[in-house]
Amino acid sequence: MQLAVPSILANITIPLVGIVDVAILGHIADAAVIGGIAVGTMLFDLLYWNFGFLRVGTSGLTAQAFGRADREGEVKLLSQSVSTAVVAALAIWLISWLFVSLVLWCVPCSQEVAAFARRYFFVRIWAAPATLSLMALKGWFIGMQNTVAPMITDIVVNVVNMAVSYALAVGPAGPIGVAWGTLIAQYSGLLTAGMIVLIKYSDIIRGHMHFAKKEIFSDKRFFRLNANLFVRSLFFMVVYVGYTAIASKYGDEELAVSNIFMKLFMLFSFFVDGFAYAGEALTGKLGAQAGGGWCRSKEVDRVVRILFCWALGVGVVFMTVYYLCAGSMIGLLTSDASLQTAAAPFHIWLALMPLFSALAFMWDGVYIGAASGKHVRNCMAWAAGGFVAGYVCLSPFVGIHALYIGYLMHLLVRALYLSLAWPKMAQVISSNPES
Repeated sequence: MQLAVPSILANITIPLVGIVDVAILGHIADAAVIGGIAVGTMLFDLLYWNFGFLRVGTSGLTAQAFGRADREGEVKLLSQSVSTAVVAALAIWLISWLFVSLVLWCVPCSQEVAAFARRYFFVRIWAAPATLSLMALKGWFIGMQNTVAPMITDIVVNVVNMAVSYALAVGPAGPIGVAWGTLIAQYSGLLTAGMIVLIKYSDIIRGHMHFAKKEIFSDKRFFRLNANLFVRSLFFMVVYVGYTAIASKYGDEELAVSNIFMKLFMLFSFFVDGFAYAGEALTGKLGAQAGGGWCRSKEVDRVVRILFCWALGVGVVFMTVYYLCAGSMIGLLTSDASLQTAAAPFHIWLALMPLFSALAFMWDGVYIGAASGKHVRNCMAWAAGGFVAGYVCLSPFVGIHALYIGYLMHLLVRALYLSLAWPKMAQVISSNPES
């Protein structure tokens, strides 16, 4: 809990940003603008989620270096991840115009939605170096068993985002002000994280930075793991981009409803992610202490059992809240009566999502702490297949309900795959080049 609670407190503010954006626009704009935010967010999901390895891979390997008391390894991982983030951001800037044009050409949405999504994208894209560097720094903090630092950073980012987005959106900028708010907030967060590194970790950085500079791109294990995580991110895109693209086929109203539902679901997911982050930090550290590479131990299994009890408890609580209060929560996000009416038939899917996802999210944290890139990659491949199969097979019979059923199926596949794989895990996996 000492590691989980700061992550939960920080994560609470993350979905609040999206919820506040939707709530602001839900009261000052129409469904086309809300749909434009959904498509604009999807564009960044396509870009940034492919670089999720900057956080995920960094946290697992750093936790193992921390467990071995390998200070040179800790500093090298910090240098590798931040340098990779900066290079990736420059590449994103180079392809941005072609990328947004291609995606909007492929996504079936109205001209009004596409126009606002394009405006939104070309404001937020300038935050790419800050956004990707924050991913790397957050992963490194978690691996260093420090969830207070990312909590501080996330709170700064999200409070600034909410305050500036509101001030600009209801003021001179109009709806596009939410994009400017995000841009300003990301660089505020990067400044905060950089100051924490310089103040708290100045001793180990000064003592080992010379080694990190020489070895910055020489760690094959870092890039091998991240290659697996990159492929995993591509399969994530099949699900999350597919979710928005499919919803857009049913019109602006259904697209807006699906975006509101996803924001409410993410509110739950960030609670559970607090325990998943603790799983990354603890299983990585304890597994590295137990022997060469990473290996399971009684202590690792004990921590996993405790974390799963908490994750499932949170899942049950949110399932109950969503079941009882879905209508009221949607009413807080939009005053549009037609959107509230359109959302009513789908309340049951929102209520089921927390229970389905608690196991999936928790297992992700455990396997990432073990730096088992192969398992999480293969798991997500099967999960993406479950999403596609669920929608394709059921949409002729239940229409857009198949979208939510497919999403639930992908969560169930993730939970089942990783649950079945855990007893068969080799005792030492991180030293295996194929892990």
